[in-house]
Amino acid sequence: MSSPEPAGPEAHRPSPFTAAPGGDLRSVDDHLREVLAAVDPLTPYEQPLLDAAGLPLVHGVHAPIDLPRFTNSAMDGYAVRHEDVLDARQDRPTHLPVVGESAAGQSGPFGMPPGTSMRIMTGAAVPAGADSVVPVEWTDAGAATVRIYRSPTLGQHVRLIGEDVAAGDELLVAGTLLGPREIGLLAGVGIGRVRTRPRPRVVVLSTGNELREPGQSLGFDSVYDANSYLLAAAVRAAGAIPYRVGIVGDDPRTFADTLSDQLVRADLVVTSGGVSKGAYDVVKDVLSQLGTVRFVEVAMQPGKPQGIGRIGEDRTPIVTLPGNPVSAYVSFEVFVVPALRRMMGKMPERRPLVQALLQGSLTSAPGRRQFLRGRFTIEEDGAHVQAAGGAGSHLLGGLAQANALIVVPEDTTAVADGQSVAVLVLDREW
Repeated sequence: MSSPEPAGPEAHRPSPFTAAPGGDLRSVDDHLREVLAAVDPLTPYEQPLLDAAGLPLVHGVHAPIDLPRFTNSAMDGYAVRHEDVLDARQDRPTHLPVVGESAAGQSGPFGMPPGTSMRIMTGAAVPAGADSVVPVEWTDAGAATVRIYRSPTLGQHVRLIGEDVAAGDELLVAGTLLGPREIGLLAGVGIGRVRTRPRPRVVVLSTGNELREPGQSLGFDSVYDANSYLLAAAVRAAGAIPYRVGIVGDDPRTFADTLSDQLVRADLVVTSGGVSKGAYDVVKDVLSQLGTVRFVEVAMQPGKPQGIGRIGEDRTPIVTLPGNPVSAYVSFEVFVVPALRRMMGKMPERRPLVQALLQGSLTSAPGRRQFLRGRFTIEEDGAHVQAAGGAGSHLLGGLAQANALIVVPEDTTAVADGQSVAVLVLDREW
């Protein structure tokens, strides 16, 4: 099991959260530490480049070849010796015989005698004896003989061997997140596989007799299952692989059997619903009997009922989230996203807070850390945020309007208009 605090540079980075409150509720910080302690970084292996996109390198990568690998042309035009075209002018062009053609991927090593030229295409090898390229626009585009109306500078439009990357250079250091530019660089030097940790496989289950699949008919007191879709999409957005199981009714045996069947493909299980104090809280009822899952009340709003532990022969980590959609999503952002990042080896594990000026005012209950939905914008005078939607944990419309969470500390009960607040900005890599 990994330690509660990350090793390396992350261990010295201050927590983005404030100190734990007093009282019987568990602090957000303490619960996050237990969630992180329940997951381990996944074992790395060699992966194809596109499969590794969005994942951090486990080891640094060195260039096996030079880039460019051979001296080539940056323009369509004519390869020349600079001294042969030094006096070329619009009113007094230089005439040179054209002794051949060099096209990308269609030429071999060859030379060019003094006093001649060779037609050349972008990316094609520059022949020995040439040291500059005249763009075709500076010529009459002749085939047997070319008139050159302007002289290039020495070496102009010529890409030299290794001027971009030299063989043996360290291209990317360990921990580099592989985005499109990094993937392009690795492919450009012929590296087709790299060592990264895999994407966690996350099984997502929603519980509740009242739930129905989108598109089905609703009964008088039934609702559509937003949670499993919301959380599966959030898993994918975090860079992991979701397996949405869908709806599981409030029957202990059905839930236990479904959970057992799913463990074979899970690096992490995330459930929503059934963790409070109701008569049909099946998740809590079943998992409490195992003795390996801890259910607590966390000093946060929304998202007070939480659970964390390990289940099955492989001790697969499981995070149980509350059933209201906003509570489930906020809990996922605060607790599950850092866990997934640890499993993939991404740093930092915790989303950094940014400061923004509050537009409007707000109030907050004492003793709980409030995560309010907000709209975050960057304007000419800096970052701003305003509350989006209502405070209810069932308000999906307000959640969809938000692109940030306004974080109000436990000891703050009111924030005035124009005051600086801490913000978790959603939907972006950091």
